[in-house]
Amino acid sequence: MTTVEDAAGVGATAAGAEAPTLFLRKATGLVRGWSVRDAVIYAALSTNVVTLGIVEFAFNSFIPKGQLLSSILISGVWVSFLVVTYAGLVVTIPRAGGDYVWQSRILGGPVGFVMSATGWWFILWLWAPIYGSILSEELFQPLAADLGHQGLAAWFASHNGIFVVCLITIALAGILVSIGMAGYAKVQKWCFAGGLLGFAVMVIILLVSSHGSFVSSVNHYGGSLFHVKNAYKANLVAGGSSFSFGFGPLGPSMLLVPMMMFYLLWPNWGSTLYGEIRGASDFKRVFTGMFTGLWVTVALSIIFLLVAEKTFGWNFYNNANAAWANGKGVFNGIFPYPAMLTGWLVHNQAFQIALICVMGLWFIGWVGTLFLSSTRVIFAAAFDRVLPDVAATVSEKRKVPMASLVLMLLPAVGLSALYSYWGNFHTYTLDATLVIAVTYLFSAFAAVILPWRKPELWRASPASRFKVAGIPLVPVCGLVTMGLIIFNLYEWMSNSAYGVNNNDSLVFMGIMYALAIVLYVGARLVRKRQGIDLSLINKEIPVE
Repeated sequence: MTTVEDAAGVGATAAGAEAPTLFLRKATGLVRGWSVRDAVIYAALSTNVVTLGIVEFAFNSFIPKGQLLSSILISGVWVSFLVVTYAGLVVTIPRAGGDYVWQSRILGGPVGFVMSATGWWFILWLWAPIYGSILSEELFQPLAADLGHQGLAAWFASHNGIFVVCLITIALAGILVSIGMAGYAKVQKWCFAGGLLGFAVMVIILLVSSHGSFVSSVNHYGGSLFHVKNAYKANLVAGGSSFSFGFGPLGPSMLLVPMMMFYLLWPNWGSTLYGEIRGASDFKRVFTGMFTGLWVTVALSIIFLLVAEKTFGWNFYNNANAAWANGKGVFNGIFPYPAMLTGWLVHNQAFQIALICVMGLWFIGWVGTLFLSSTRVIFAAAFDRVLPDVAATVSEKRKVPMASLVLMLLPAVGLSALYSYWGNFHTYTLDATLVIAVTYLFSAFAAVILPWRKPELWRASPASRFKVAGIPLVPVCGLVTMGLIIFNLYEWMSNSAYGVNNNDSLVFMGIMYALAIVLYVGARLVRKRQGIDLSLINKEIPVE
């Protein structure tokens, strides 16, 4: 007996056999467990002013004439066009999987899988040791130092210490993802609230404290904890440069924009989750979620820099960071973490420890981003039958794709071991941001051609109603987004100041793209033998 699906190449191959469906099943099994508020918090934590921004500010010295204030504002405005672009894609196809789903439907299945598997799956394995290093630098090392255990602080920077912290990071991320979207929303809400409280306390202390009292505190704790005489001046000498604070000149500040992308390029990090967010078909609500998260981070960044300049002194702040970034840190190689430095202004060890711990909530709320968004890309590819069916199964109670989570966890452990113990492997992580940016580039291009490539889909999209002078807003913003990413890719690959134009890293990333191609070709062949045509699946929108 021949079925309609047989004619399309996806039906049964023998009489009486059950025809395989186009998608894995009739519904994804995921639920819309998040509100727009949850999406706002996720966007703010993804562009994290503490775990990413404060670390990234340490590399301002690599372009010493650039102004952080200017570069952050320019970056915020430019990335806002990316927000509009992604909001348009989300409301057009509001499904779990984000970039994979849009690219596979607009640009084709092979492009969608290769770009998204590399940019959302493989590359996030390499982010596990990056997250772990930040946890070590912003929590374990300063805590040990403030407690007077310099040997323990040094251990956390050792091979064994970094690996242990990476395992803690992976375990935390795995637990947060496994409790489901509703559970994670509660955790990130309280972490964000607690983190904001800690940030506010830090800002208030810096506002009410004088520069002279800070110099005295640094000299006191630099001597008592690290046995460094005149630690304030020692940091100035170790950095060896002079820095100005303000908004100009524009040229060098533009060159800082690619540096700022390491933390401001991620307000759309939750775009893969919009199959599980209420209001995903409302353009204004989706835009508001990502846009608010981005500009909360921009505002907090500027506030921090203003009070840091006032109390730390701009030369001290940048020279202490520069010395640490160049391996000449005065505090036994420990990152001059602003929460630690601020705590020294209050001569109470219990308060100093409490401040670092409360600021650690920024990391706890953020760590789930390591795997959460990626599991939905893997899930979507499996739901499309590109990956094994098991990767699209969801747990009954919490609606979590547990097999997809395992595909993130296990490789992350192995690569974290290589990062911790193989001295050269850390260079392979240098292009981790670049690869994700390339994925964004293809999605921006998909948004640009969407009205012509899929006219019926575009006309039905709420995004098509937003125009400027009669011109559709989303494709225009897609072009501006492409300009942003191409500018950054050019600078990253041509300017050694960013530390990412490394041949070994580029080769490693190339291998990852090759792995994605092999997986897709293999899936195409296997599914064809099963009577399933993946090209037909890519012509359909995934079901809810």
